[in-house]
Amino acid sequence: MPSPPQESSYGGFKLTVSRDDLERKAQELVGAVDQTRESAQNTAIVGALVVAGVVAAAFIFGRRRGSRNKTVVEVYKV
Repeated sequence: MPSPPQESSYGGFKLTVSRDDLERKAQELVGAVDQTRESAQNTAIVGALVVAGVVAAAFIFGRRRGSRNKTVVEVYKV
């Protein structure tokens, strides 16, 4: 059973807000929030992949450089 529209006065104009108007606006807001959430998730995933790639590259190049410039010190006890 739908509720009767609520009336209010705004700047001399009579405004009527029905339950359908509120539900439609709520659905618009939910849709906008969902789109924003999906966009933020995609951005976070791409950012995490880039950071993981940079860390992996630094690790690989660091290992290579470390093994190439290794100094061997031999100590003999007399």
